[in-house]
Amino acid sequence: MSFDGSFTHAMTKELNETLSNGRVSKINQPYDNEVIMAIRANHKNYPLLMSANPNYARVQVTNVPYNNPSVPTNFTMTLRKHLSGSILNKVSQVDNDRVMRFHFITRNEIGDLKEMLLIVEIMARHSNIILVDKQDDMRIIDAVKRIGADKNRYRTLLPGDQYITPPKQDMFDPFEASDSDISRIQELESKYPNQDMLASNIQHITQGLGKDTSLYLANYLHRDGDVKTLFNKFFAKFNQPLPTLLFNDNNKEGFSVYPFINNSKNIQFSSLSELLDKYYASRAQKDRVKEQGGTLIHIAKNELKKNRNKKKKLQKTLDNTKKADEYRIKGEILTTYLYKIERGMKSIELPNFYDENKLVKIKLSNQLSPSENAQKYFKRYQKSKNAVIYVNEQLKKTNEEIEYFENVLSQIELANPADLTDIKTEFKEEGYLKKNHNPNASKKNKRQKISKPETFTSDNGIQILVGKNNLQNDKLTLKDADKRDTWLHTQKIHGSHVIIKSFDPDEKTIQQAAELAAYFSKARDSATVPVDYVKVKHVRKPNGAKPGLVIYEGQKTAFVTPKESDVKHLRANNK
Repeated sequence: MSFDGSFTHAMTKELNETLSNGRVSKINQPYDNEVIMAIRANHKNYPLLMSANPNYARVQVTNVPYNNPSVPTNFTMTLRKHLSGSILNKVSQVDNDRVMRFHFITRNEIGDLKEMLLIVEIMARHSNIILVDKQDDMRIIDAVKRIGADKNRYRTLLPGDQYITPPKQDMFDPFEASDSDISRIQELESKYPNQDMLASNIQHITQGLGKDTSLYLANYLHRDGDVKTLFNKFFAKFNQPLPTLLFNDNNKEGFSVYPFINNSKNIQFSSLSELLDKYYASRAQKDRVKEQGGTLIHIAKNELKKNRNKKKKLQKTLDNTKKADEYRIKGEILTTYLYKIERGMKSIELPNFYDENKLVKIKLSNQLSPSENAQKYFKRYQKSKNAVIYVNEQLKKTNEEIEYFENVLSQIELANPADLTDIKTEFKEEGYLKKNHNPNASKKNKRQKISKPETFTSDNGIQILVGKNNLQNDKLTLKDADKRDTWLHTQKIHGSHVIIKSFDPDEKTIQQAAELAAYFSKARDSATVPVDYVKVKHVRKPNGAKPGLVIYEGQKTAFVTPKESDVKHLRANNK
């Protein structure tokens, strides 16, 4: 089920029950189009997420951790100015549309009570979060995405403009359906026995129904019973939800207010917000990384493409240098039989004393003397010989570049948004990203501080550290770790450096650390992953090697199957 109008109806009810009369304590904007507002209600703090993300727009209470930017955005500062310390009176929905209004009671400059609205429009790429002064004729204070007349002729969303609701569609609200509305549904049900056709036609006349909700409703109406009764029963489930993570026949995940699809893999949750945390956690994370790391991904892919093309050209040059010995042999043959060569000849056949004196045809320049023709072949031989050395050196460097950027792309794919800062710093230090020159910056603070690796705890209470990018990996392995600690890494697969903070770890801890190494690698989805482990003293970095690259010897290998549930378990052990 998508976050359509009907799901918005259920979420509005849940948030009213949870947050009504709560006080706003903190307001942050950890990501470009997402605001997290901490609301204290019923002696508990609730982090309310309002997202205008083009792909994952939603509103929910979230328990997913986040990192705040060091400098708050202008929109964050505006929200703090107007809503900090205010009381959330209620949450309302506009008809059955994907528009939620948060009604805050606050005080103006002279201390009088006033009502402010924070409106969240959940409309894919048109999603927005808008702060409105209700008592000042719905004047817009600010919006997370400012929309001018050049982008929308119907309405603008700029500070000082009057807020205009999105255009209303000629549809009926299913939660306020009249008898005539139900009659229209009944006509459609009798007219379209095909479930897909019925769903499509219901969607055209009923407000706030996504495609999947329409299909669930069409299937529900095909049951035995009166259409009006079935219709009302269906929408009653949105007022008494059983939040469910659904799995269809193809094992594809979906979320719903009710288990409309019967599957033994379905998982139920105590609230819609918990359900959305589970469903969106990894999806939204990847989207945020893609959005914030777009420049880094672009650089890495361009460099990878450039080096792969360079490798092809170098390989072609190397193949051509295989004729080097042929040039030498021809030069020696010409030198041996100089007396048989006359100036002006364009070619000659001479015995090849390296191949049972078989005749070999040698091209000659009619402008050169016999001796000069022989020297020409020796020069070609020397040039090709020198080229082999140069090309092999360049091939080695190019392969290292390819390996490096493949590794970086793997790290970005597995990264949290907070990990991107280190990768950005690394690209600047390596010269792939231009450094922002600030003449006023302090020299002491010039070097970016590397973030800390993630910490886990084994079932036997031993600390396990996991680096998430090259700078973290280098610092963790080469500077922070004790030489007697145990180091782990997936065998010949891009992944994290893992350190067991123990001089003599038990087998179970090694196994759990290996599972972490496998999970935080490109082989995350593989069934069996080889993971090498060795004492840190046997790990070293070659001179001039790229960040994150090390070599090691004397290792042992464990074979493990990475599981998200095991990672969550080890993460929970650390709390």
